[in-house]
Amino acid sequence: MAAPPLRLLTAVPLCDGHDSAISTINLELARHGIEVVYLGYHQSVAAIVRAAIQEDVNAVGLSSYNGGHIVFFKEVVGQLKAAGSGDIPVFGGGGGTITPADARVMQRNGVDRIFFAGTPLDRIMAEIKTRYARPAKPDRKFKGDRALARAITLAECRVGSPNPATAGGTLRPDAKKSRPKAATTAGKTFVIGVAGPGGAGKSTLIDELTSRFLQKIPRGRIGLLANDPSHPGTGGAILGDRVSAIYAQDDRVFFRSLATRGSLTGLSAAAPAAIEILRSSGEFDLIFVESVGVGQESDPFGVFHGRKLVDAVLYVLPPHYGGRIQLQKIALLNGADLVVLNKCDDPRAHAAKAEIQTRLDQNQRGQHLHATTAAKHSDLGVDRLFAVIAKLGGLDPARGGEKACQMEVSP
Repeated sequence: MAAPPLRLLTAVPLCDGHDSAISTINLELARHGIEVVYLGYHQSVAAIVRAAIQEDVNAVGLSSYNGGHIVFFKEVVGQLKAAGSGDIPVFGGGGGTITPADARVMQRNGVDRIFFAGTPLDRIMAEIKTRYARPAKPDRKFKGDRALARAITLAECRVGSPNPATAGGTLRPDAKKSRPKAATTAGKTFVIGVAGPGGAGKSTLIDELTSRFLQKIPRGRIGLLANDPSHPGTGGAILGDRVSAIYAQDDRVFFRSLATRGSLTGLSAAAPAAIEILRSSGEFDLIFVESVGVGQESDPFGVFHGRKLVDAVLYVLPPHYGGRIQLQKIALLNGADLVVLNKCDDPRAHAAKAEIQTRLDQNQRGQHLHATTAAKHSDLGVDRLFAVIAKLGGLDPARGGEKACQMEVSP
């Protein structure tokens, strides 16, 4: 089994008003071949602990400039231990805010390491890579989301190239063999693949659909698998989709970031295994799989290869796609089950609706364009889109004791 790349969760605690320092550190970590799951700033202890567990990271790195670091870091360490994940170390820094005396107290409280202002970045990177590297092994002590997360980590090790810089940017032979399997019918889980160009708002749309699930289906869980590109030279990655995942702070949501690690398909080579791990757990009613930003000929979910990886494909476009001729080139507009024009508060959206619907009519598949503005928390277009998804996926409102899907369904 291949040694996995180092995976770190980075975040900024509550009441810290900026993320300029951690953004610099994130880029440096990725430049050194590390996969960085960035949670964002103004993050609670619970959010940090939940993300660390679901992402199965090697360590948690916190940047604190607002004071209160002794209490906050201690609480993160304590909640990780209480959740059965005390093996995940916590380190951090805070410029001149964290004093050497504070650091000694924090280390007695279980914090692994504090880096001080003035320490050369190369020295910090070298120590992080040495200190937090570890083999990925099965662990029967892990339960719940940590067990799911470790299973996905092991799947990544089995199929993914550990470093595209040394693997020529291609998949290993065993990874190629794992590529798309047919969607299974086992269990009740409905899997939707979400594709579209970078900047279309896929992550925000998925987050708003997650909100609708939590509101309308009072029981059951939703899984989110977010794929982001690895750097082809260093093998590092900035896995930043959690920044948009406001509703992933609910215990009914399982969110896992996947780096492509040299796969050129738009998905990690471990994505089929990750889907199957969540399916076979029996916990999930709905799973969204988000591909990296795709191009005109991309087919990340195997729509045109006879063995579709998911149950349905949702393709998201922004109004600034470039004109009618560009629409003619997008292969997935032929094969998508759901097509969304997002960011409809853009002045260009009115013309875009007509152009895209005309393009869909030419397919003669009865495709209907869904217009959304996912940046609005109460957008009616997202409501209608979720109602269609709920109908397609057979999400049973009776399971939650509520009339979950009494919303207008677009034809």
